[in-house]
Amino acid sequence: MKADGSAVAGRLERLPATRGFWRRVVLLSLGGFFEFYDLFLAAYVAPGLVRSHILTATTPGLFGTTGIAGFVAAFFAGLFVGTALFGFVADRLGRRTIFMVSLLWYAVASLVMAFQHDAFGLNLWRFICGIGIGVELVTIDTYIAELAPPGVRGRAFAFANVIQFLAIPLVAFLGWLLVPRTLFGLDGWRFVVMAGSLGALLVWFVRARLPESPRWLASHGRSAEAEAIVETWEIEARMEGITLPEPKMQPMEQGRGSFREVFRKPYLGRTLMLVAFNLFQAAGYYGFASWVPTLLIASGIEVTKSLGYTFIIAIAAPFGPLIGLLFIDKVERKWIVAGSALAIAAAGLAFTQAHAMAGVIACGVALTLANNILSFAYHGYQPELYPTRIRARAVGFVYSFSRLSTVFSAFAIAAILKGFGAAGVFVFIAGCMGVVAAVIGIFGPRTKDLPLEQISR
Repeated sequence: MKADGSAVAGRLERLPATRGFWRRVVLLSLGGFFEFYDLFLAAYVAPGLVRSHILTATTPGLFGTTGIAGFVAAFFAGLFVGTALFGFVADRLGRRTIFMVSLLWYAVASLVMAFQHDAFGLNLWRFICGIGIGVELVTIDTYIAELAPPGVRGRAFAFANVIQFLAIPLVAFLGWLLVPRTLFGLDGWRFVVMAGSLGALLVWFVRARLPESPRWLASHGRSAEAEAIVETWEIEARMEGITLPEPKMQPMEQGRGSFREVFRKPYLGRTLMLVAFNLFQAAGYYGFASWVPTLLIASGIEVTKSLGYTFIIAIAAPFGPLIGLLFIDKVERKWIVAGSALAIAAAGLAFTQAHAMAGVIACGVALTLANNILSFAYHGYQPELYPTRIRARAVGFVYSFSRLSTVFSAFAIAAILKGFGAAGVFVFIAGCMGVVAAVIGIFGPRTKDLPLEQISR
């Protein structure tokens, strides 16, 4: 068979979801598991950082760096740098190289952060940690999109997020178990941080067996290497008794893309839409995810109960994408994103009226389910909209605005919390998600069951 990019893309599109395919998704997701662990870490160690007198619950001045808001902002500033400034490296050097290097980066930076004793050192290493995670998450999304055939692309992202979101109940449980305690002379929050770092190092060795993305290889003129990988996957399918149809040629341009393409037709409209989407979705999504124990404490619930409630709410995290497996490839992706945003807005407004334990937990679970359906849906949606040659840098660019948004929204939420209480924060979340639903619903292109090369054209 002809060794060019068109042949490789067509052969990938016809591949079914074999056991080998799902193993590759699992290996990618295990790396993402510890990225998500750290992504949601702040909410669960924040009470411990306040208890250790390293940070304060509220922020002295709008952009003060000694409060929880500064800790959250430092991490998302690192994510912004990782996605905006280094997103291009996965297009330049390859998907596999970058997700291996960035996972190791995160593990080392996180371990150093666990032994900091002042706000400056804590925030500095939190920022450095964020750079590695920013690059990692963009690269995982890019790789999964290039790996999965159209009929299961949505389920691949949902399945990956089931695994990744299992990190949330784990970090919540460890926070509930360890943060209020002191072990071996060390504050409990330090053990929560170290657990993520050591787990990531173990996964690094397991994930080393993953090959490079065949689409990336083909687009860089390395079609023979790409075909060798695809041929291995085709053999897997035949060994499972699957008869493969003849591949349809999918035109694929070779060579390096240019960042300027992000701002040219047909991608300019998609880029502007996703920039607006990311600015508002992050403010709403992380407004709850990064602050939930602090918001419960502000509502009059004591620290230990707050962490306990948060753990119960966090158990719901992987069930969002698990439910999504039932419909993600049957419904147009844009409508799932818009619908889940409206569900977040409704659950957030209901949270303002909840005071008893049952009501708080019910609203928290509803918010978590809707949040995580939104998450896996848009993580799958964004990389579908750009061609292979610029996919990582384009997704990194638009995604970076979510990180920038969270840097400033962390301080905004701290100010809203101080002036209007937890109810004001949930009204803010609802407003952000209303904008998200409108932007995606009106301007989002359709992608259901379409090959990546067709969507990008």
